[in-house]
Amino acid sequence: MDAKLLLPFPFAPAAATRSPKSLFLGAPLPPPPRPPPFPLRLRPRPAAVVAQAAVKRRKEAPFDTVIQRDKKLKLVLKLRNILVAQPDRVMSLRELGRFRRDLGLTRKRRLIALLRRFPGVFDVVEEGVYSLRFRLTPAAERLYLDELRLRNESEGLAVAKLRKLLMMSQEKRILIEKVAHLKHDLGLPPEFRDTVCLRYPQYFRVVRMDRGPALELTHWDPELAVSAAELAEEESRAREAEERNLIIDRPLKFNRVRLPKGLKLTRGEARRIARFKEMPYISPYADFSHLRSGSDEKEKHACGVVHEILSLTVEKRTLVDHLTHFREEFRFSQSLRGMIIRHPDMFYVSFKGDRDSVFLREAYKDSQLVEKNQLVLLKEKMRALVAVPRFPRRAAVGTGEEAEGMNGSLQSRDQVSDEEYDDEDEGLSDMEDLISELSGGKSDADYEWGDGWFGENDDSPPDFGDDEVKVAMKIADGSANGSAPVPVFPDGRPRERW
Repeated sequence: MDAKLLLPFPFAPAAATRSPKSLFLGAPLPPPPRPPPFPLRLRPRPAAVVAQAAVKRRKEAPFDTVIQRDKKLKLVLKLRNILVAQPDRVMSLRELGRFRRDLGLTRKRRLIALLRRFPGVFDVVEEGVYSLRFRLTPAAERLYLDELRLRNESEGLAVAKLRKLLMMSQEKRILIEKVAHLKHDLGLPPEFRDTVCLRYPQYFRVVRMDRGPALELTHWDPELAVSAAELAEEESRAREAEERNLIIDRPLKFNRVRLPKGLKLTRGEARRIARFKEMPYISPYADFSHLRSGSDEKEKHACGVVHEILSLTVEKRTLVDHLTHFREEFRFSQSLRGMIIRHPDMFYVSFKGDRDSVFLREAYKDSQLVEKNQLVLLKEKMRALVAVPRFPRRAAVGTGEEAEGMNGSLQSRDQVSDEEYDDEDEGLSDMEDLISELSGGKSDADYEWGDGWFGENDDSPPDFGDDEVKVAMKIADGSANGSAPVPVFPDGRPRERW
C-alpha cells in the first residue's frame, strides 16, 4: 500500500466541514427580522408652550439692597416683639437668653453687646447688684404705639384684603395658618383671627377642616373682584384718550415689552415673552377650574394671581415660600419660583437673605417704593432708629441727604454683613462697656490727641532769640482795638508780615 495514502489530508474535504443535518424535517425557519434603526412608535412632540421659555435671571442691585438694609431691622423687630409681650414692656437679660434660638443666635455672644448695638431702640438699665433689664427708648415706644394705632384704624382695609384673598381661591376657603404667613405683609393685626375674623360674620366664617380651622368667605362682592392690573389698565387708557384728544396726527404706539436693563434675551425668548403678554388677560377672580394645568392660560391666570397678591401687600413684596403655601388654593405649579423667574417684565426674585423674595417690578423705582403708605413710613422711621450708631462721631452734622439715606437708602454701615458686626461685638468686654459709660459714650477715636500746646496752627511764625523762644500770638479780630498787631523783630524794629 502506498505510504502517501496513509498520510492525513493537508486540507479537510468539503463534506467534512458541513454542519450535521438538522433533525427538523420541515422547511427551515426564516431568519428573525432585524430591528428598525428607529422606533416605529415615536413619542408625540408636545406643543410649543409660550410660558416655558427659560429666562436667565440677572442680579439687580436696587432690589437686593432692599433685602440687605432690612437684615438688622428684622432682628430688632424680633427683639421688640419679645419685649412687648412682657408686662410693662420690661425684660431682664436672663429671660432674654431663653429666646436665643428664636432670634437665630447660634454663636455664644453676649446679649448686652447685642442690645447696645442699637442705642436708638433699646435702653439697658441696672436694677440691683447683678440684675440688668432692657426696655424700649421713648422714641421707639412712640413708634410702637403709633403702629398699633394705625393698624387698628386700618382694620377696614385689612378686611377688604382678606376678602379679596379668599375670592381668588378655588374653594373660597383658606386655612388660617396659611393666612398667618402673610399677616405682616398684608398689614393684618397680630391676632387677626380673634379680631377681624370674628367681628365680621357677614364676610367670614371659621370652619373646621381636617388640617385645622379655615377661613371661609360668606359673601361675594363683585365690586371687589377687580384686580389692580385692570385698574391700572383703565387709568392708562383714560390717559391715552386725553393725550389723543390733545395731540393731532400722533403716530401709532406699538406694544413693547419693557425688560430690565442689561437682561440679554435671545430672539426666541423675547418673542415668547411678547406673545405671552399679548394673550387675553384672565382675571384672578374668575373661575379657573376649567383651565388645564401646564397650559398657557393657566400660567396667565397664575401670574395674575401672584401680581394681585403682591399688589395687596404693604411693601409690594413677599417671600416665595409664602406663595408656595397656597399651591392647593390657587392651583400653582410645583415650580412656582421658576414660573416667576420666567416673567422678568413683571417680577424680580432676589436670592439675598435666608429665603428668596419676589418683588412687583412696577411698584418700585430703583430701591424705593413709588407709593408709600403710613405703615411703610413708620418702618422707615424705625430703620432710622436702628441705624443710630453706638459711638456717634464728633461734630457730625446730619444733612438732609444723610437723613434721607437713613430712612430710605442703604448706608455704608448697613452694607456690612451681620457677621462682621458679630465679630466686632464679640470682643467687647465688661471693662470696655464700663469705660464707655464713664466717658459719656465716646471712644478713643473721638478724642483729639495732641501735646497740649495751643496755637500750633497759627499763621504767625515764631521768633527765635538768643536766650529764649518767643511766640508772637495772634490777636483775634474781636479785640479791643479791632486791628491786627504789627509784627516786629526782637530789638523792636518793624518787619514785613510773613
